[in-house]
Order: sequence, then C-alpha cells, then structure tokens
Amino acid sequence: MSDLSHGPNLTDLADQYGSDKGSRKHRYTELYHMLFSPFRGQEITFLEMGLLIGGPEHGKPASRETTDLPSIRMWLDYFPKAQIVGLDISDFSWFEHERFRFVQCDMDERVNIAAAAQQIGAPDIIVDDASHASHHQQNAFLELFPRLPSGGLYIIEDLRWQPAPYEKPGITKTAALFQSWLHKRTFEHSDPAVADAFNALIPDISGCFVFQARYQKARRDQVAVIHKR
Repeated sequence: MSDLSHGPNLTDLADQYGSDKGSRKHRYTELYHMLFSPFRGQEITFLEMGLLIGGPEHGKPASRETTDLPSIRMWLDYFPKAQIVGLDISDFSWFEHERFRFVQCDMDERVNIAAAAQQIGAPDIIVDDASHASHHQQNAFLELFPRLPSGGLYIIEDLRWQPAPYEKPGITKTAALFQSWLHKRTFEHSDPAVADAFNALIPDISGCFVFQARYQKARRDQVAVIHKR
C-alpha cells in the first residue's frame, strides 16, 4: 500500500472545504475514507456527478451562477495522482486544474448520459451526488457501471430524498431497487425494461451494501455502495 494512504483524513478535508459529505452533515466521508484509502496513491480516474448544492433539484435554474466546488477540491487533495472528472447540469467549466475535467450533462435522458460517458472514459470510482431523482440515478448506473473496471466502486448518495420537481410518479425508488437485489437476488422495478436492464448487470456485481442515515438501522436508506466483480 502506498505511503499516500496515510495522508490527510477525508473527513478533515471535507470540513476544511465546506463539503456536506463531512462531519457537519452526512458523515459520508467516514465511510469513504475506509473504502478509498487503498486507491490514494494510484493514478485512477474519479468521477463525481453533482458538484454544488442548490441546483435545479432545489428550484434553481440550471443556468445558476456557480462559485465553488467543495468536494472537487477535497478529492484533488485526497487523491494526489488521480484524474478528477466532474459532471453537472450547471456550468463549472471556469474551474481550472491540471487534474480536473468538467462534463456538462442533463441526466433526464439516458442518451445524454451515454454521450457524456464517451467523454469521461472508464472511471475507477463513481460517486452520484447529482439530482437524486430515481430515474436519474438509475439512468446513470445503467450507463456508467458497465464502464467500471474490475474492483471499481459505484456509490449513490442521498437515497432517502428525491426532489419533487424531478421525481416521476410511480417509479421504483433506487433504494428499493437495490434492496430487492440484496434480499431476493433480483432487481424488481415498476418498469419491466428497467428491471431487465439491471438484472443483466447482476453477473458484474460482486457485492452491494445499503447504509442507513448516520448508520442507524431505524433510519431510512441513505447511501449505496456497489462493487464491480
């Protein structure tokens, strides 16, 4: 394991840059530090979708002014050899760093994500912190999970919250979709075509965990971690 695995703690970096993934809100970084430490010294590609709170899922226009990239700054410090890719419906092309690339994408249609995937390549780690709408999460997973190499990690955040402006009536929630696989070893979805598409990926999934908010069993599902076989 590289000496870089003993660098700054991820939660400390999140708090330093004002990311809501740190100790002041979600505490995701406590989990991520354990999962990501072995990758720290490697020349990986890391993709995060959703780069700044307060976008269209909160009623703001996609053309909103963007002023910071807290988690991207955190990832750049945490992974000193990684290429960091950010994807968002709003424009963050103003941010310049030799190890950062920005891809603009409206995730409402799967074809848009497929086009963005051509620009992104094959990430080793993917974190979906975008709109949190169920169909956005599911579109992204179907397009991007197959691109992960063996041993790659795919993470979906904020499973317990779906934004009213985007959420489609009657759609199976992403948390319920992955819980169906955990308990029955099959993906169950209100749309048979979506169920078929997810079930086709089962041979590539080596493991999946769904964590509750603040890791308390009495609370609703919050984050899913899927490992590529």
